[in-house]
Amino acid sequence: MPSESIKFKPFLIVAILLLNIPLFLQAQDKVRLADKPLFRDPVYDGAADPTIIWNRKENRWFMFYTNRRANEEQLDGVSWVHGTRIGIAESLDGGATWQYRDTCDIQYRMEGYTHWAPEVIEHKGNYHMYLTYVPGVFNEWGHPRWIVHLTSKNMINWKFESKLELASDRCIDACVFRLPDGKWRMYYNNERDGKSMYYADSNDLYNWKDSGKKVVGDRGEGPVVFRWMNKNWMLCDAWDGLSVFSSDDLINWQRQGNNILQKPGKGKDDKVMGGHPGVVVHGDKAFVFYFTHPGRVPDNKRVDNYRTRRSSIQVAQLEYTDGKITCDRDKPVYINLSEPDKKNN
Repeated sequence: MPSESIKFKPFLIVAILLLNIPLFLQAQDKVRLADKPLFRDPVYDGAADPTIIWNRKENRWFMFYTNRRANEEQLDGVSWVHGTRIGIAESLDGGATWQYRDTCDIQYRMEGYTHWAPEVIEHKGNYHMYLTYVPGVFNEWGHPRWIVHLTSKNMINWKFESKLELASDRCIDACVFRLPDGKWRMYYNNERDGKSMYYADSNDLYNWKDSGKKVVGDRGEGPVVFRWMNKNWMLCDAWDGLSVFSSDDLINWQRQGNNILQKPGKGKDDKVMGGHPGVVVHGDKAFVFYFTHPGRVPDNKRVDNYRTRRSSIQVAQLEYTDGKITCDRDKPVYINLSEPDKKNN
């Protein structure tokens, strides 16, 4: 005859399982499957160049992005990538889904202005944007553009602080990274020097001293610098996926052999190369936010219309393999970005 303890063991197991169902459901609720595509701008359908940051005032994630007038097909040349403000999307579920919010109210405007490639960081309760500013709407590329510094308390209304004096009159795509000594470094694209990457340094985010040095000679744009897996990384839009660099001293950068997001994926709006990224490091995970032109497939080569101009924002998870960054864009992305620690700002 079985003992009493053995007889009632199955009931004990069932009771334990029932008690833990809420904890299991809570754990499952911590991550969500990210949308694919992650976001499309409902106004012009031209979202690109995403940067992601936590809005402490509203307790939600903001995505700032360049917008291009993809759905205005009467525009000639490249005028469709000019003439827009920076767009804002927001996420209430840790980055899995995004909704259109507004455009930035930037108090620095000329007639026919263009805003590109926002870089937004937080420091001591203030938000700083380093924005590529184009003084007009042009149908070709050969015009001056520069980087301006703006500040905000709410991420919507932005005050002009200064126009940065950098290496040339055509500097774009700022990325600001905090150095180990607490100072700040801005990497940017100097278009006058073969679309290579330069840098400037600052003690306070307001006053910048340009180095005049080229740190990455490879052609590209949209550098994003981050620390992950105890290494410093830089991703750049190489117009053939994203080139990947690493550095021990944040000045000398070595390129790894293979680009990421180079080969087309299989998901919706993701069957082409990825471009101009933003990265969020969350614990031991890193997520790359990038954009695609879904219509730019081989069959549409040399076609210029709404189908080839429209763009979508996507997200994928980075992986660290044998000392290199890899990325399988076809893997489902489960994500729940939590509020960043204030001490890191």
